[in-house]
Amino acid sequence: MNASTQVGWRGLPYGTALEKLSPGYFALVMGTSIMSVGFHLTGFEVLSEALLVIAVIAYVVLWALFIARAATFRAETMSDIRNPEKAFAYFTIVAGTDVLGVRLMYQGYAGVAVVLFMVGALLWFVFGYLLPWQVLMTRDGLPILARTNGTWYIWSVASQSLAIGMTALRPHFDGEARWIGIIAVMSWSVGVALYIGVSVLVALRIIHHGVTPAQFEPPYWVAMGAMAIAVVAGSNIVAMESTPMVDAVRDLVSGTVVVFWCFAAWLIPMLIGAGVWRHVLNKVPLTYVPTLWSMVFPMGMFAVASINIGRVDALPVVESIGYVALVVASVVWLIVFVAMLRGIVLMATRQRHASAVNLAVS
Repeated sequence: MNASTQVGWRGLPYGTALEKLSPGYFALVMGTSIMSVGFHLTGFEVLSEALLVIAVIAYVVLWALFIARAATFRAETMSDIRNPEKAFAYFTIVAGTDVLGVRLMYQGYAGVAVVLFMVGALLWFVFGYLLPWQVLMTRDGLPILARTNGTWYIWSVASQSLAIGMTALRPHFDGEARWIGIIAVMSWSVGVALYIGVSVLVALRIIHHGVTPAQFEPPYWVAMGAMAIAVVAGSNIVAMESTPMVDAVRDLVSGTVVVFWCFAAWLIPMLIGAGVWRHVLNKVPLTYVPTLWSMVFPMGMFAVASINIGRVDALPVVESIGYVALVVASVVWLIVFVAMLRGIVLMATRQRHASAVNLAVS
């Protein structure tokens, strides 16, 4: 695409917004879908189905926008894919696809869910090799370690989301379905390994380069969300029907999920404290940015993980914590959603004003 065509697209209504579309915007689908799952588990079906509708609409619209951006702003898209601070946010596409598929499976749309799980598996495989390669093999003169951030944890979340998808898929296949057990255990294991690796890199970044208040963005909450989704994926694997791979690791996985939940719970006060440090002590403005959805999803996932493990392991206190977390996550979801809608309205208003001014000048 030549430069004149690119300029022409930028001149179109909302062209600049499309050009700057966040690679991690599918976190909107992740956060909304997991809230829908949470309300489904707790019996609030009206709220759950309303959120499901929003998640489906967001999923379709975002795919259209991402495809349009890739076709129209190729240079900007490739720049994001090679940017250590943005590239791993594309894994929200994988996680959003899988979590939405799980909710649709609960709703009875097994055929659609199976398609989404297959798409999620394909994207997980392609992105899992393409994105890290692009990031690590591309050199722009800036140290990669200094640009490691919370979005890197989404790689682990995507792996765990695929594991959950496979456990939801298993009851719909007759026989052993060994390949489902293999993919479920492999993606869960890879997700755990990636979490450890990313945590080491993030710790090294903080030790050697530090993190300013402005740099401590909402995706760091995914450090907690990645543990919470590992709890859900692990407990689902433990509950799976027998396959050789699942049987080989069932005891091991069963022994980790409570530990993972405890670690996720331990991280929450730290993340809240970091938010106070960022916004209260250092006066970083609290305004809407798309990455806020990367904070909504971990909160919703922690609620679902708590309810799930509380029921599976007969831990009523943990289940009660899950109910409280679901209420908090609901409030946060609503605030972020309203802020997003407000931003869209303001953008549309500015666009209409600019169009009126241009028309008057011409």
